[in-house]
Amino acid sequence: MKHSGSSAFNIHKEGLMPQEEMLEVGNRHKQLKIGVPSEDHSIESRVPLTPEAVEILTGHGHEVFLEAGAGKAANYQDTDYSEKGGVICERRQEVFSGCDILLKIVPPTLEEIGWVKERQTLISSFHVFTHCEEKYIRSLMQKRVTAIAFEKIQDEHNCYPAVRSMSAIAGTTSILIAAEYLSNVRGGKGVMLGGVTGITPTEVVILGAGTAAEYAVRAALGVGSDVKVFDNSIHRLRRLQAAVGQMVSTSIFHPKVILKAMRSADVVIGAIRHEENQSSYFISEEMVREMKKGSVIIDISIDRGGCIETSELRSQVDPVFVKHGVIHYCVPNIPSRVARTASIAISNVFAPLIIGMGELGDLGKHFKENVGLRHGVYVYKGILTNDAIGSRLGIPSKDMDLLMAAF
Repeated sequence: MKHSGSSAFNIHKEGLMPQEEMLEVGNRHKQLKIGVPSEDHSIESRVPLTPEAVEILTGHGHEVFLEAGAGKAANYQDTDYSEKGGVICERRQEVFSGCDILLKIVPPTLEEIGWVKERQTLISSFHVFTHCEEKYIRSLMQKRVTAIAFEKIQDEHNCYPAVRSMSAIAGTTSILIAAEYLSNVRGGKGVMLGGVTGITPTEVVILGAGTAAEYAVRAALGVGSDVKVFDNSIHRLRRLQAAVGQMVSTSIFHPKVILKAMRSADVVIGAIRHEENQSSYFISEEMVREMKKGSVIIDISIDRGGCIETSELRSQVDPVFVKHGVIHYCVPNIPSRVARTASIAISNVFAPLIIGMGELGDLGKHFKENVGLRHGVYVYKGILTNDAIGSRLGIPSKDMDLLMAAF
């Protein structure tokens, strides 16, 4: 666009000479409307934005619409949001239909997708093992939305900030849960997690050596437990031991070694992912049979199918079952137990992300320039871009990077 009032040529004594084109530099910042509907608080207590994050976003010129009661389960009142510039909506449909970006923790239901407007951007969790249904994906495609799984978003260091923060919380909280179910209060065998002088400390077996496992190790060591960590990667084991010190025992998954550890364990924390193409579990049902009665299993990786054969997907309403005399806790959203802490952590991821979207002035440009955000996209403007989902459901998918070249 030429600058108003300018000419493409300068008058020169020898004739017309071409002049440099003056391009108008406008403000690229775009004011975004962000919608935060309330979750089903019986299964999810977290909220994607805290009042402080809302204040930051409104300070950047954006509008934030929240359904009444959206933060209640995390002990945030509507007035906490309205005092920071948030707009409280009584009807859920208003939040869905009146925004550019929809923020949720749990993926929207089919009914909620019906309220979504076309070409909207949806940011929520999405796990292939628990949420992948053909009707659901096709409904998103028909709406031509851009759907982003926040657990797949990468930062500039190629890390997954949402996953790391939630994993750290889940790892620490899993040890606190284990302490609950070992105690008499929850019908356990009345054992204190940890150790005191003159009494043999409890034994904690942790499967995996990632972020969740590391924080579980730190929490278990902190109360004085004897900790053993198993993983199928020497590199990850070495990295974990360097981070937490020599007080923890580490081993690869050797059948005889893991069986011996399972027989004496008071607590087993499953913090290693069961991959989609993996045919067997890390801990078989026969190994669980060998465990002490009243011991506790907490399968953090249940959202990806679990890593223990006896695990069954449960919710916060009914989180526990007993199998072979062993207490099982298999809930996918453990951070929801500490909803306020988890909400602050995830809000710290969302707020800068949205600010970055607004600064470019065009969401399409943001997807082109932000490779980490692009990594989380599984539907782009109605086109499926996740090959794993496509293969699972028999729906053709396209490469996201190739789409970016076309749009």
